[in-house]
Amino acid sequence: MVSTQSGDTVIHAPVTVRDKEQRTLRAGYIPLMDASILIVAAELGFAAKEGLHLELVRDVTWANVRDRLAFRQFDIAHMLSPMPVASMLGLGSNPSPTIAPFSLGRGGNAITLSARIFERMKSLTGLADDADALANARALAALLADMRTRGEPVPTLGMTYPFSSHNYEFRYWLAAGGIDPDRDVKLVVVPPPLTSDALAAGAIDGFCVGAPWNMIASERGTGRIVAAKQDIWPLAPEKVLGMRPDWADANADTVSRLIVALDRAARWCDDPAHHNELAEILSAPEYIAAPTGIIRRVLNGEFSLDAQGTKRVVPDYFLFHRGAANHPRPDQASWIYSQMLRWGQADFSDEGMMHARSAFRPDLYITALGQDAALPDAASEKASGGYDGFMDGTRFDPDEVQAYVERFPVRSSLSSSPRTVDS
Repeated sequence: MVSTQSGDTVIHAPVTVRDKEQRTLRAGYIPLMDASILIVAAELGFAAKEGLHLELVRDVTWANVRDRLAFRQFDIAHMLSPMPVASMLGLGSNPSPTIAPFSLGRGGNAITLSARIFERMKSLTGLADDADALANARALAALLADMRTRGEPVPTLGMTYPFSSHNYEFRYWLAAGGIDPDRDVKLVVVPPPLTSDALAAGAIDGFCVGAPWNMIASERGTGRIVAAKQDIWPLAPEKVLGMRPDWADANADTVSRLIVALDRAARWCDDPAHHNELAEILSAPEYIAAPTGIIRRVLNGEFSLDAQGTKRVVPDYFLFHRGAANHPRPDQASWIYSQMLRWGQADFSDEGMMHARSAFRPDLYITALGQDAALPDAASEKASGGYDGFMDGTRFDPDEVQAYVERFPVRSSLSSSPRTVDS
């Protein structure tokens, strides 16, 4: 059943269990495809089977989601993976403690530049249509150098939130091409549903955002997709389930039930046989409100890079469950912390590392799903190559975070203040 309260779309699943713990959960989300697991858990009854009543509340900005969770308007929330890390470090304008006992999958992001900027890159450098992400970044660097000699203003690029995978991935891509994100371009915050419209209006010259907004821009003819999340670091965590630690402590059984429901929903979403149905669900006005065909193609990793029909297939563009995609890994929180250090949002300390890692809670995940859901020990995980695969060939070592950051030739001073403004 759908109802509207103060402009919010609320999806009600039936309540089957009532006891001293909270069973009706108000969950905030942003209309993106990586909210699929939460949406499916409510829409197809996976939460109801665990005795939970999910109310999904569609929001517009990540700052709203953060604040509404902090001020008890939400019990749980679809969140950017760096948001709980930032909260546990006391960063941002409202750093209320937040933990993540479940990851909502991997993949889904891409970087899109305006068609005008991309054509100038091609004209200047002879960039091929099938150029890879690193070649695209280097071509943009060449264009920016040319623009400086002409006295042109730097391009304005949108990302969704200062403490976001989008901000760090955009910066990583730019820096790998030799571009200083704090000097050579202007980074601004744009809410995900507004990115494609902002590009079309000329308010921004590019953006990094989650699906389906990159594809919508490319099919409109206003944007060209130049990199996918998998090009930058395939294992990068994307969205997580966020909650307040005091709420989790008071509702331990509910948290376990919720993780079980989300695990089952994630398995359902990962099955290609369900993607037609998933695309229909997500395209509804109360969810993403985007064309079903675009959503279906994005689920398949089938990209229209531009309006001229240039195609690319990204295998496993979305991983909802496979490869331990739902496991909240503290080492991934360490990588997020490294990016906060790299771009001057935090200073290194052992205490800071401890707080960063405490945001991701595999203990709650394993309590709900059993020891079979546990990852190998840290040494085995490190040896498995899970920290390779970065576009610039740099290997991440979670035991040497400060040294890792200092290896990058393009970075902010570690003692500087954030260059992007929290909102």
